[in-house]
Amino acid sequence: MGVTLDLSRAPPASAPAKPNLTGLTRTELQAVLVEAGVVRPEKARMRAGQVWRWLHHYGVTDFSMMTDIAKETRGQFAEAFSLDRPEVVERQVSRDGTRKWLIRMAPGIEVETVYIPDVGRAGALCVSSQVGCTLNCTFCHTGTQALVRNLTAAEIVAQVQLARDDLGEWPSPKEDRRLSNIVFMGMGEPLYNLDNVAAAIDIIADHEGIAISRRRITVSTSGVVPELEALGTRTQAMLAISLHATNDPLREKLVPLNKKYPIAELMAAIRAYPGLSNAKRVTFEYVMLKGVNDSPADAKALVQLLKGVPAKINLIPFNPWPGSTYECSDWGAIETFAAILNRGGYASPIRTPRGRDILAACGQLKSESEKLRASARRKAATPST
Repeated sequence: MGVTLDLSRAPPASAPAKPNLTGLTRTELQAVLVEAGVVRPEKARMRAGQVWRWLHHYGVTDFSMMTDIAKETRGQFAEAFSLDRPEVVERQVSRDGTRKWLIRMAPGIEVETVYIPDVGRAGALCVSSQVGCTLNCTFCHTGTQALVRNLTAAEIVAQVQLARDDLGEWPSPKEDRRLSNIVFMGMGEPLYNLDNVAAAIDIIADHEGIAISRRRITVSTSGVVPELEALGTRTQAMLAISLHATNDPLREKLVPLNKKYPIAELMAAIRAYPGLSNAKRVTFEYVMLKGVNDSPADAKALVQLLKGVPAKINLIPFNPWPGSTYECSDWGAIETFAAILNRGGYASPIRTPRGRDILAACGQLKSESEKLRASARRKAATPST
């Protein structure tokens, strides 16, 4: 069966873990090099810049590969620090090319990360910001998993590093890259972990490293109104709103956070989002639920709700998951809905479901510590001979 580790029975570590450099900000990296006594303060900025480029431009996981640093210094680094990646517990590839990784950050701490080809300029990586979620959105599989903890900035960045390892994208390409966009649409509510999300974005967007433009980084929130301005100011990321309804009674059922921050408050905060313009539109995510929110009247109400907001609307066919009571809207209903939005002046692409066969589609992520391992399910389904 799947596993939830009992940490109370775990044996004590034989030695403290070495600090891992791969997810530190530039300032943090300079500080730990000096504190460990391997770099003099006057050389910290220069040496940290060298290490940074090896970590985030070349993606190395071995100090011996940092060939512009003296061999003796590389040895000191190896004794004091680690460059280890988290453990990839399982890797799945969908029939449509979508890739999903189950990543173990620490004992009992697992998240899922998904690469979706042909999204954005080339392909998008859907990263997680928390283990589990507190929001309990009723149509979302991730929402059925209780929050375990926030991910650190290093753990968020590690998802990008692992994806680029698997895609063969080191050193950081400037053209023809397969991973061109980052979307914080995986497990968790990013604005409940804004400090770590903002630090991770600083690392991911740094032009001497992974170098993914902030305009190609999107943070999706269910509407934590007090943090929206800070998100825009601190990250300059693109904003996506997980909306799904146009009136408070229905949205409170689908997205319980709406009870705390109703639609009127949410829309006021969106209109005040830093940098909002026709060139920097808000994306509204709207999952299509049969007989729930997919009528022509709902579409017309959505046009009125968003009036004056530079926006596009992603219509998301509901992706089923075990135990869900919802059904996906009929295709004709989705097309009718989209046509009304288009006539209202809003681009409304219908998102093609990707990775459904490996439970990697929108709303299907859930860490394996909370469900049967895929391998166990396959074994159980295979008749014994």
